[in-house]
Amino acid sequence: MADRELVIDVRGLTKRFGDKTVVDHFDLAAPRGLIYGFLGPNGSGKTTTIRMVCGLLRPDAGSGTCLGYDVLAESRKIKARVGYMTQRFSLYEDLSIRENLEFFVRLYGMDRGRRRVDAALAELGLSGRAKQLAGRLSGGWKQRLALAACMIHEPELLLLDEPTAGVDPKARRDFWDAIRQYAAQGVTTLVSTHYMDEAVQCDRIAYIAYGKKLIDAPSRDIPSQVGLKGFKVHADDLDEAERRLKGAPGVEVLARFGVVIHVCGRDVRALARAVERIRGLEGGRADRFEPGLEEAFIFLMSEVADNFNGAGP
Repeated sequence: MADRELVIDVRGLTKRFGDKTVVDHFDLAAPRGLIYGFLGPNGSGKTTTIRMVCGLLRPDAGSGTCLGYDVLAESRKIKARVGYMTQRFSLYEDLSIRENLEFFVRLYGMDRGRRRVDAALAELGLSGRAKQLAGRLSGGWKQRLALAACMIHEPELLLLDEPTAGVDPKARRDFWDAIRQYAAQGVTTLVSTHYMDEAVQCDRIAYIAYGKKLIDAPSRDIPSQVGLKGFKVHADDLDEAERRLKGAPGVEVLARFGVVIHVCGRDVRALARAVERIRGLEGGRADRFEPGLEEAFIFLMSEVADNFNGAGP
């Protein structure tokens, strides 16, 4: 990333609430046009981190810049150049799509308001529904409207909090097509999520668990960095196969994927001995495969302690 302009460059960001450290000395360097995913379990500090980066929440420690502005001293300037899309739909449901966008144009004090609204409607396929009340839209159309409102002032940084939760696959695909188009135009995107189908859309992923960053790498490199090996286990009786494999030496990830069980670990010899336990089961066999992002993150989640359940931060 050294040869690309850094839109975000922060070091040591820390946030405490009472005696709990929810973000613990977090570093982040994000170049222009990158789609950066923050993945982790609920309560792990993803949203808190993003809010500190963009000036919505003041850190207790740390320093750095976002969009060229100091995150401590110039948070107002940062916020004016950021689009923030929350998980929950938060626009005015008794206004039409067009009226919601016109409101945001006035809120930002922008000129050529009608032209901007028309362009936003066309860009996200909303023109034919411009007069429809926001409250009567389906989840996917609400999502498009929320994204249009976030981008109406042409921000350089877009923040998304679990953006495709609860929408259908077609709407999810259309949404990410739009995000890719913005990235190609130089918009940097930070995505907070615990959904794998959102994480795989990101160019780079930071995995955060209870305030600490465990891994930070290009999405394609994470499985090899974690170093898991895997077998796909088939059997007519998957419940019995799972019972035999659970807790076996060498098995660090045991998860069902449809009609197979993914069995993964870092010691391939121990893993091979473990899958021998299904020998004799009707239809039982084990095939080698290369674990991907999902298996890597199941493994990472199993390795961390929740600092809100009595463990250290």
